[in-house]
Order: sequence, then structure tokens, then C-alpha cells
Amino acid sequence: MRHPLHPALVHFPVACWSLATFADFASLRSGSGNSLWHWSAGLLSVGCLTALAAMLAGLFEFPRVPNGVALRDTFLHLSLMLVAFALYAFRLGLRMYHLRPLPPDALSLSLDAAAFVALLVGGWLGGRLVFGYGIGR
Repeated sequence: MRHPLHPALVHFPVACWSLATFADFASLRSGSGNSLWHWSAGLLSVGCLTALAAMLAGLFEFPRVPNGVALRDTFLHLSLMLVAFALYAFRLGLRMYHLRPLPPDALSLSLDAAAFVALLVGGWLGGRLVFGYGIGR
């Protein structure tokens, strides 16, 4: 019985990036205070670091994907998750000043939203690979 590492690791970047996006948008709401966006930088950092481990583990699973529709969905999943990673990493670098986080602005919120959409669709495709095609089970 195999126990692939990739499906176990992906929960960490997905959770961190989702919470970082939530923290940024929730900080806009009055009454939430300015403290919520401070969490974003740490969550984005942990999300990007754990995403590297998840991507590496996913590359080891790649040769086991059968040709056909499953392989096409794997390439789409890989592409969308790379887009999400790049957008979140860029957003992290954009809003840091001397290792201190800056409050979100319109550009960083736009990057958050675009990255979150890529994360959702890429994650859905990943679930389809596991539960629809049985890859990694």
C-alpha cells in the first residue's frame, strides 16, 4: 500500500494562503482592526515554504499519472498551482519593507484575489485527480 506525500502536504499551503487572503480582506472591514493584515505575511511565508515541499512531492508522483484526460488535468493542476504560488510569492515580496509587512493596498488585494481563484480551481483539479481518477491513493 502506497502513502503518497503530496496529498498530505498540500493542506498546509492551501490553508495558509487561504487564511492570508482572508486576513487581508477582513482587515478592510472597520472594527477588524489593523492587526489582521499582520498575520498575512507570516501565513504567506509558511504557505510558500510548504508549497515548495508539496510541489517537490508532486513531481515524484507525476510519473504515475496515466496518459489521457488524467494527464491533461494534471498539467492544468500543476499550471494553476504554479500561478497561485507565483502570485502569492510576488504579493509577499511586494508588501514587505525591511522584513516588516505593509498593510494591503489595491494591488496586493488584487493579487490575493487572483491567486485565491487559481488556488481554488487548481485545488479542485487536484481533488478530481485523487477522487475522480484514483491517482495517489
